Amino acid sequence: DNNNMKKILFIFTILLSLMMTSCGISREATSNSNITQTEVVLSHKNYKVVGIATGESSQNYWFGFGGLSKKSMGQSALNDMYKNANLKDSQAIIDVHVAYKHKFIIIYYGVKAKATGTIIEFID
Repeated sequence: DNNNMKKILFIFTILLSLMMTSCGISREATSNSNITQTEVVLSHKNYKVVGIATGESSQNYWFGFGGLSKKSMGQSALNDMYKNANLKDSQAIIDVHVAYKHKFIIIYYGVKAKATGTIIEFID
C-alpha cells in the first residue's frame, strides 16, 4: 500500500536525520587545580615571554562506556603540554588552563582536553 510506504519513508527520514545531528559543548577549567603550582614573586620585570605551550588528550565513549575520568584526562593534557614545552633551565610555564570540548552524537560521546600555558624565561 502506498500510504504505508510513505509512513515508512517518513519514519526512516526522521530517524536518519536524528542520527546525523550532533551537539557540542565547550568549557574551561578556570581553577588552577593542577599539582604543579608554583609561587613566584615578581618585584620587577626579570622575565620575558618566550612562547605558548599546548597539550591535548581525548577520550571516546560508545554507549556510555570507555575512556578515563575527567581528572586523569586533564592531567594527561597537562603532561603532554609539559612534554611539548621543552623547557630550558631558566624557563617556567605560567597561567595554565585546561579547556574541555564535548561532542554528542546519539550513541557517541567524545571529550577533548586542551591544556595551554605561557612560557616565560627569567633573565636576571
